[in-house]
Amino acid sequence: MSKNKIILIDDHPLLRKGVAQLIALEDNMEVVAEASSGEEGISLAIEHQPALILLDLNMKGLSGIDTLNALKHAKVNAKVLMFTVSDSEIDVLQTLKLGANGYLLKDSEPEELIEKMNAALNGDMVLSSQLTQILVRSLRSPGILNSIEKLTPREVEILKQIAIGKSNKAIANTLDITEGTVKVHVKSLLKKLGLKTRVEAAVLAVEHKISH
Repeated sequence: MSKNKIILIDDHPLLRKGVAQLIALEDNMEVVAEASSGEEGISLAIEHQPALILLDLNMKGLSGIDTLNALKHAKVNAKVLMFTVSDSEIDVLQTLKLGANGYLLKDSEPEELIEKMNAALNGDMVLSSQLTQILVRSLRSPGILNSIEKLTPREVEILKQIAIGKSNKAIANTLDITEGTVKVHVKSLLKKLGLKTRVEAAVLAVEHKISH
């Protein structure tokens, strides 16, 4: 079985070593490169085209946010998970809106880190469990309920599937429609709700009890 290629971009060598050793125990992942700076990480990502990148937010030189932007502009197709000590609401929302596939805290349990990495590899948006409340607070705007009422029955159905963490492919299989159709509906419901990411949509659905 071919392994998913992982790149670690973090300016703390000890942390990189610890995470690399953790990933080495997994059958489906391997760390193919490590970078101590954003610039080096971008170059390695272009070279190796990994499946997933763990990216530190606060680094000397190029910041995690600048690195994330550069990776997107360089057409690197990897899933990018921010991996940081910061639980700032601004940092969480900014990185997710810029296209990060998740936001994990460095004090996560090892089992949770591996679980979230696997979920991201399967196409899910992931968030450390203690960060959910941050998104809940940001989604409590008065217009949200009115926006939910504008969703079609099919969009509500898909929103429920997003809320339980399903990828587009899994939603397509569950609802017996094409993955392309799911993508169109997801784009439409995010626009109607004024949201940028699936994570926001999932949290909103749970908060407003749409997931039941």
